[in-house]
Amino acid sequence: MAKHVVVIGAVALGPKAASRLKRLAPDTEITMIDQANFISFGGCGIPYFVSGEVNSVDALRSTNYGAIRDPRYFIDRGINMLNETRVTAIDRAAHTVSTEHVRTGEKKTFSYDKLVLGTGSIPKMPPVEGRDLGNVTSATKLEAAQLVRDACASGKVASAVVVGGGFIGLEMAVALADMWGVKTSVVEFMDQLMPGVLSPVLADMVRHDLESNGVSVYTSEKVMRLEGKDGMVTRAVTDKRTLDADLVIFATGFAPNSALAQAAGLDIDPVTKGILVNDHMQTSDPDIYAGGDCVAVPNLISGKPACFQLGSIANRQGRVIGTNLAGGDATFKGAVGTWAVKLFKISACGVGLTPARAESAGFAPLAVNVEQLDRAHFYPEKEMMTLELVVDKNTRQMLGLQGVCTAGDALKARIDAAATMLQFGPRTLDDLSNAEAAYAPPFSGALDTLNVVANVADNVLAGRLVPLSSREFSNLWKERDVNHVYFVDSRPAAASEKTAAAYPGQWHALPLEALFADDAAEKLAALPKDRPMALICNTGLRSYEVMLKLRRAGFDNLSMALGGMQTMIKRGETF
Repeated sequence: MAKHVVVIGAVALGPKAASRLKRLAPDTEITMIDQANFISFGGCGIPYFVSGEVNSVDALRSTNYGAIRDPRYFIDRGINMLNETRVTAIDRAAHTVSTEHVRTGEKKTFSYDKLVLGTGSIPKMPPVEGRDLGNVTSATKLEAAQLVRDACASGKVASAVVVGGGFIGLEMAVALADMWGVKTSVVEFMDQLMPGVLSPVLADMVRHDLESNGVSVYTSEKVMRLEGKDGMVTRAVTDKRTLDADLVIFATGFAPNSALAQAAGLDIDPVTKGILVNDHMQTSDPDIYAGGDCVAVPNLISGKPACFQLGSIANRQGRVIGTNLAGGDATFKGAVGTWAVKLFKISACGVGLTPARAESAGFAPLAVNVEQLDRAHFYPEKEMMTLELVVDKNTRQMLGLQGVCTAGDALKARIDAAATMLQFGPRTLDDLSNAEAAYAPPFSGALDTLNVVANVADNVLAGRLVPLSSREFSNLWKERDVNHVYFVDSRPAAASEKTAAAYPGQWHALPLEALFADDAAEKLAALPKDRPMALICNTGLRSYEVMLKLRRAGFDNLSMALGGMQTMIKRGETF
């Protein structure tokens, strides 16, 4: 058992590992070092502190029972805590680390029996001219978050630009616009928001939620430079426009902070640049452990090394490290990448691979989405939930599940269930189709949304359902003058006939009920068999039944919009 353990980094991984070790082996000498003033805080809570939902910085530093995790908190528990101290080098042969105090410059050397690296990640700051101006920040540190909130509260920020449309960027945009009424713009270099974690259809829903609440969104756009006056930023100039900006927040992603490990000669993944560890969280040097944002661990779906920069994973890895340092045999096999984000009216949540990432990992992905009520259809309180399942066409393996819903807790419950399945071995859509879920009308339908989305994927793979994504249906409709597609609306007559009247000869009402009427044969005879048909209804249930009936009647060029009008509406499409 180690006599002296040095922990580098004191935000998430480090404190968890040190505290776990101290509880299991209280005689162990532990020194924890971090270059920041504030330590052991919930970084994922920063947007909610900026928005005012979290009242104070101390709330992000407190335990569940209200104690503030400052240096004294750890010292009182027998951990030698050194904040405002930078580790400058690791000497593996001598088993020492060299440090320098960030304010005084005082240098010290500490010996170790075992070393823990929890160096976290560093914001990716693109080399944009003007990024050194005042009120330009990444807002990943508590000090910066306090400055942003103070500036907004004092009325000094009328307009803001958020660079980056990922988790933190969107959370910060919501915080600025919703709480402080700041005119906020999001600039994203990629062609959609939340690239890499959401499919284009669900990303459209996120964009619509933001734009409906006053946030301007510019995708496929790049910030070229920042301009200012008297040392403070005033404008952001992109490759397409100029945006007023009293505040600019860069949220362009993070890179593993692995420079110290690399300089010490530890193995680094060449793709992610994360520190490579085994399932006991040991690096290529068995006396050095690492975890959190700085490491690369197996993606349990693709099998490839990946960096999962989430506080939840860092805390779990910290417990594993602490256990092993105390002589235990705990393992961390990898992760599937489960995430959640709260926006204005909707929340988004997901696990695993998107279609694009699945394809790049060598799979043959199929993505299907459904619109389903999160509770029994007859229960008075219910919300429409979007779920998109990604499976491999050849093996039926589940690859990912993402969703959007106004009831974030109900959505998270479904994603968490799928994440648990994926975490403990490959699973097929048949496993999801038969997954057992607690049922009572206030919580779900008798057939849960998880079961439904798996059944839809099964129908697609079996050829019973020919799908159109919501975007594909929209594009067909926009090009209707040249593609000769016959559009069929199978919603009830009141809705379908109203839309058909707005587009005579182009949109055709065929309510599901009409195919059970006495004149059903006449209605079928009036339909063209020489034109492709695109079916739509409110959610997809009715159009699927119509598709089956039409196929039995001899129509074979049929497809239907997944998610129906509900998906269209969530994406901001109107007819």
